[in-house]
Amino acid sequence: MAPEWQEGEIEGVVLSPLTPHADPRGWLAELFRADETDAARMPCMGYVSMTHPGVVRGPHEHTEQTDCFAFVGPGDFRVRMWDSRPDSATRGRCRTVIAGQRNPMRVIVPPGVVHAYKNISEDAGLVLNFPNRLYAGPGKRQPVDEIRHEDDAVQRFVME
Repeated sequence: MAPEWQEGEIEGVVLSPLTPHADPRGWLAELFRADETDAARMPCMGYVSMTHPGVVRGPHEHTEQTDCFAFVGPGDFRVRMWDSRPDSATRGRCRTVIAGQRNPMRVIVPPGVVHAYKNISEDAGLVLNFPNRLYAGPGKRQPVDEIRHEDDAVQRFVME
């Protein structure tokens, strides 16, 4: 049986609206800045992913990695996070937000917070991520820091 999750703030998760600065050419939004980012969370790589309509990525978590997602469009996503960390003051809480084209947002997810997102748009959507750890370590020679929950026998983390 899946546990009951209480919707609310999660310790260490940072949600920041992204402010598009528009002019006749289009717009620009700052995704992160060294003077506004904790050194331990400073990104060391970046990637973009494309997700088809209705598709869910996750749920998964990292033991050491902090993710710094930027949902800017095209597309909108339902982003859900669950705090199952044993030592967290917000253990047992989940947080759900809509982020993307209609609501540009940066979402920082600390280690141990399970997270997933679903494309709720009619078209493919893009998500940027700037994690603070290299995927598979330097030279891609280390184990991947990821605990996947998609195929758990008991579905504790349900993406709606």
